[in-house]
Amino acid sequence: MSEPSTSPAIPAPPPRLRDAWVALAGLSAVFLFEMLDNSVLNVALPTIARDLAASTSSLQWVSGAYSVAFGGLMLLFGAISDRFGRRRIMLVGLTLLAVVSILTVFVTSVEQLIAVRALMGVAAAMTTPGSMALAFRLFTRDDLRVRALTVISTAGLVGLAAGPTIGGFVLAVAPWQVLIVANAPIAVIAFLGIRAGIAADRRADLHRDPIDVVGAVLGTLTVVGVLLTPTLFVAAGGAGIEDAIGAGTGVVLPWAGWAAAAVTVAAAVAFVIRERTAHHPLLDLRLVAHPLVSSGLAYKAAAGLAMAGLSYLVTLQLQFAWGWPPALAALGTLPQVVALLASGRFVGPFVAWVGLGRAAWMSAAAVVAGLAVFALLGRYGYPWVVVALVFVAAGMRVVGVVAGNNVLRGLPENRTSVGAALVDTASEIATAVGIAATGTILAALVGAGIATTAFTPDGLAAFQNAILVAGLTITALAAALVAIGIRRSRRTPSVPPTIQEPSHV
Repeated sequence: MSEPSTSPAIPAPPPRLRDAWVALAGLSAVFLFEMLDNSVLNVALPTIARDLAASTSSLQWVSGAYSVAFGGLMLLFGAISDRFGRRRIMLVGLTLLAVVSILTVFVTSVEQLIAVRALMGVAAAMTTPGSMALAFRLFTRDDLRVRALTVISTAGLVGLAAGPTIGGFVLAVAPWQVLIVANAPIAVIAFLGIRAGIAADRRADLHRDPIDVVGAVLGTLTVVGVLLTPTLFVAAGGAGIEDAIGAGTGVVLPWAGWAAAAVTVAAAVAFVIRERTAHHPLLDLRLVAHPLVSSGLAYKAAAGLAMAGLSYLVTLQLQFAWGWPPALAALGTLPQVVALLASGRFVGPFVAWVGLGRAAWMSAAAVVAGLAVFALLGRYGYPWVVVALVFVAAGMRVVGVVAGNNVLRGLPENRTSVGAALVDTASEIATAVGIAATGTILAALVGAGIATTAFTPDGLAAFQNAILVAGLTITALAAALVAIGIRRSRRTPSVPPTIQEPSHV
């Protein structure tokens, strides 16, 4: 791979979306990998467990190792990309992804598979934030940026929707290893598209600050702690509702979970102190405080929080309260997938109509409203569940594009990769918090055994009340984040100011 260009010439940005189709195809393949990989693998977990004689806890780490590596390392690789080249780091990550995916054919134990999944998480941390940063930098007009991000996200949503079906058909005729090895050709397509369609970063668009190793360790430890702590509560909690919703048992929580929570809080505090005092911080908190950045992150976190809460609550409502079998429950969530895919063509016109600022808070508010509808009315029939799913899907379709675009607009040119990583990290953390909070509330109000015990009328009433409390609690938290985002966005000038960075060379 070539070095970042030293030429002072600046390539003219593509005037139309179709003029950058090669680059967009490559970037779309990156997002397709992220979404398709997770949804396909979930279908294969029972088969993997039988083939590798994996225990329940080991099987959990087949998915968990990927998520922890992905979420924990995004900020670090975002910072590295801003220093050494966004295109370069993405191409290295895609190469790693292709090689590791092929190594799956040699896996003979669950421990080896967990190692492979962890390395795939590292590759995802190198590539996924870069897809947003490179798409943003490919164009200079906001309308083209929004449309480009919409195209990329559509590819991922197609993978998310089609993943379970594809996985089921493949498992009927081929071994489960094929599902992971299939990431290799996707990585090759992404590599070729990005290599041919996106120019190497110019040195003027990068910076050469020393990497804040201490900040990177503390930041990674914080994010890993947030993602890992709920898992520790589950592992020590035993069977029952914990297995279904990812929470601890009742009021007394295991010491391992509390210890992880304490370490996470300590690491978070130390990270903030470090970033406020370091001469070359990994994440300059002054930039995070910029209204466009802070408001975009608040909207993204609110949407992720509400989406996570709704996903768990709808699954429990359909299967446990109403007795739907898993296959029927999967079909019950289909309106959300349809709304996600069908609403893509309306994102650009909607943003052009109301503006970027209004689109951001309105879409985040729609996601929160969808959760509120389910919490208050979901028990009264499936049509209300459909309304909630459609509200959330339409809101997520817009906020996922607009909030990220706003964050990158508020950052200097040489900080876009760490900004994209920050957006993805905020979403990952919000999802983990939403799952943990929802599960903990339900476990505390209903107790264990929900997955194996038939409901009495009183038990069903208690369960529905628990869903109401959990839903409204998450709704309140997400609504508070939307309010914070609105308040912060009001401080944004009509033309975002250029943030001057101190000289680091």
